[in-house]
Amino acid sequence: MSLRTKLFAMTYDRQLAKVERAGLRALRQDLLTEARGDVLEIGAGTGANLDLYGSEVATLTLTEPEAPMLRRLERRIADQQISAMVLRAPAEDLPFEDDSFDVVVSTLVLCGVSDQPRSLRQLQRVLRPGGQLLFIEHVRAEDARLARHQQRMNWCNRLVVGCECTRPTLSTIRDTGFDVTHVEHQTMRKVPSFASPLIVGRATAPLLTPAAHER
Repeated sequence: MSLRTKLFAMTYDRQLAKVERAGLRALRQDLLTEARGDVLEIGAGTGANLDLYGSEVATLTLTEPEAPMLRRLERRIADQQISAMVLRAPAEDLPFEDDSFDVVVSTLVLCGVSDQPRSLRQLQRVLRPGGQLLFIEHVRAEDARLARHQQRMNWCNRLVVGCECTRPTLSTIRDTGFDVTHVEHQTMRKVPSFASPLIVGRATAPLLTPAAHER
C-alpha cells in the first residue's frame, strides 16, 4: 500500500465535493433509479452512490480494489446501516459466478482500470443475459481540439487522480458486445477542461453470451 493511495483515499470526498454539488450528484441519482434486483457496483470507492439505491434493489454487492478506500467504504456502510456485501477485488478479476447480477454500476471507474476491455468482459460475464450496465465515465472528447489537449495533459490526470482522460470508453463498451441503449454526452463541472467530457448511459448484456464468459 503506497502513501499516494492512502492520501488519495483521505482526500477523495473533499476533492469531489464541489463536483458533486455542480451536477455529478444529480447524474448519479437519475442513473441509479434504474438499479433493481441483484446489483453489483464496481470500484465503489468511499461510497458516493450508497444512499441513492432505491427499494427495488434486492441485494447490493460492492467491490473496491484499494484497501484505504475499502476501509472508508466499510465505515460509511456501518454509519448508514446499509445492507451490502463488500469485497476487495479489481474489475479485471471479479470473484463471482457467471450470471450473478441483474445490474452492474460503474461510476468513474473504467477510466482507471488497468485493462478496460478485460474489465468489461468480466462485467458481461457476471451479468445475467439481458442485464443492465449503468455507467458514468469521463472519456476522450469528441471535439478534436479538446482531445489533443487531453492527450497532452493525460500525464497530469494519471499523476493526480490515477486515471486516464483519453479513453474511448463508449466504443469499448460496444466492442465488448454490450448494446448501448441510452447515452448522454455531458460536461463535468468544477474540473479542468481536459477531464470534463462525460458519458452517462445504460447498456444491455447480450441474451446469448458464449464469448462473454471469457475470464
